[in-house]
Amino acid sequence: MYEAVHAHPDGDATVARFARTAARQGYEGIVVRTRDAEFDAATIREEYGVDVVDGAEIRESDPGSAGGAVGNFRTDVTVLLVAGGDDAMNRFAVEDDSVDVLTRPMADRGDFNHVLAKAANTHRTYVEFDFGPVLRSTGGERVQALSDLRKLREIVDHFEAPYVVSANASSHLELRAPRELRAVGEAIGFTPEGVEAGLEAWGELVAENRRRRSEEFIAPGVERGRYEEER
Repeated sequence: MYEAVHAHPDGDATVARFARTAARQGYEGIVVRTRDAEFDAATIREEYGVDVVDGAEIRESDPGSAGGAVGNFRTDVTVLLVAGGDDAMNRFAVEDDSVDVLTRPMADRGDFNHVLAKAANTHRTYVEFDFGPVLRSTGGERVQALSDLRKLREIVDHFEAPYVVSANASSHLELRAPRELRAVGEAIGFTPEGVEAGLEAWGELVAENRRRRSEEFIAPGVERGRYEEER
C-alpha cells in the first residue's frame, strides 16, 4: 500500500521524514505530490525500505492554466495529479488522458456527478478519496466532509471509476496507518477491503506509469512523447 503526501516546501516535513513514518505504519511507498521537493529516492529507499515516487499536484484556477501545467510536468514525473473542486476543473481532470489522479473533487463545495464518473472510467483517471477533512476537523465541517465522501463513494462505485484513498498529509504527524483509514472508510460505506484497494491503487498506478516510461516499453524509433498518446 502507498500514500500520497505534501512534502517540504509545500508541506511541513521532508520526504525522508515522511518515509520513516510511512515505514513504521506499514506502507510500501509514498507518492510525493510536491513539485519542488528535493530528495534522493534511492538513498531514502535504502535507509527506510520505502519506495519514494516523484509526483506533481497541479493546482490552478481554470482548465486553461491547468492544461499548460500538465503539459510542462507530464514527462517529468511518474504521477501527475490535478486538484479539482469545481465543475470545470473536475471535468478537465477526468477527460485529460495525461492526468493520473483527480484530487479534492469535492473541495470548496464542489460536485462530482455521473457524467464525471463515466469520464473517469473511460479515461482511467483515478478519483481521490481525501479522508483528511474527516481526520482533521470537528463538528459541522466533519459532518459535511463525511456527507461529501458518502456521495462520492456511491457515484464512483456505481460507475466503477478507478479511485485512490489518502489522508492527504502535509506533515508526517498527519499520516495515518491503514487501519485508521479503514475506520473512516467504513463511516462512508466502504468495506475494509475497499479502502485497502484505494491505497494499493497508488502502487498499481506507479508500476504502470514506470512501465510506460521504461526504455523497454518505448519501441526503437518511437519518441518518448508517445507516452501521452499511449495513456
